[in-house]
Amino acid sequence: MLRPANYPPWAEVPGRGSAVIESEAGVAVGIINLQGRVFMEPLECPFHTAEQLVAELRQRTPIILVDFHAEATSEKQAMGWHLDGQVSAVFGTHTHVQTADERVLPKGTAYMTDLGMTGAQDSVIGMKPEEVLVRFRRSLPSRFEVAEKNVQLCGALVTVDRDTGSAVAIERVREKL
Repeated sequence: MLRPANYPPWAEVPGRGSAVIESEAGVAVGIINLQGRVFMEPLECPFHTAEQLVAELRQRTPIILVDFHAEATSEKQAMGWHLDGQVSAVFGTHTHVQTADERVLPKGTAYMTDLGMTGAQDSVIGMKPEEVLVRFRRSLPSRFEVAEKNVQLCGALVTVDRDTGSAVAIERVREKL
C-alpha cells in the first residue's frame, strides 16, 4: 500500500511511501507519494523527503513518478520546479478538479497541478450535490453518498525516454465512461 512518504517515523502508519514496480514491458518505474503541508495536517517536509527518495530510487531506475497530494497550487508548483530534471513527472492530486496546465518543464519533468478525479462529474468532489448542499446551507452534519451519474476518468499520459527518464510529452486525459 502506497501512502505519503513524509509521515513521521513515529506515526507507525501502514504502507510505504515509495516503490519500484516493473511495467509490462519490463521497465522499472519508481513511484513516490508525498503529502503537502499547506492547509493540511502537518507532516515532515515533503521537499526534503523527496530529495532523499529520489536519490535512492535513481540507483534503481531513471524513471520516477511523483504523486504530490496537496491543497495549495503554489506548493504543488514549487515541488514541480524543485524536482525538475530529477524525476520524470510530478502530478498534483487532492482537489478533484483537473487543471489545464500540463507541460514539460525546462529540465525534462512533466508537470500537472491536479490530475482530477475518476468519478461522477455531476457531483461535488464525487458526492451527491443535494447532500453536500445540506451541510453548506444549514451547517448541519449530513451523510454523503457517492454520486454515480456522468462518470469520467481524469489523468495524464506521459511519454518518457526510457534511458534518461526525461519526459518527452504530457497529454491531459479526460474520458467519459
